[in-house]
Amino acid sequence: QVQLVESGGGLVQAGGSLRLSCAASGRTFSSYAMGWFRQAPGKEREFVAAISWSGGSTYYADSVKGRFTISRDNAKNTVYLQMNSLKPEDTAVYYCAARVTGGADFGSWGQGTQVTVSS
Repeated sequence: QVQLVESGGGLVQAGGSLRLSCAASGRTFSSYAMGWFRQAPGKEREFVAAISWSGGSTYYADSVKGRFTISRDNAKNTVYLQMNSLKPEDTAVYYCAARVTGGADFGSWGQGTQVTVSS
């Protein structure tokens, strides 16, 4: 399994931007598809975005499409989530996750980073 550590969360006003980072350990980072998920208080964890091992394919939840961008740097073992035009409803703990290419599930998870958007 790969170890994941998120950073970059914080408090921002509505309309602002944040960039989350997820650093992965291990030498096989490029063999993993990566994803971002979030969980707001009292709600189920939900999918936000995902990126293929090469970065050639990206996927987004409808709620963030056009505002968030997922990217990765395999040389740095890092995946990013650029979040623009933030809304109060984006407030949540954001988790980074890894899935072995071809695997069914995201099997490795980070500890999460809090994002709070004030109105």
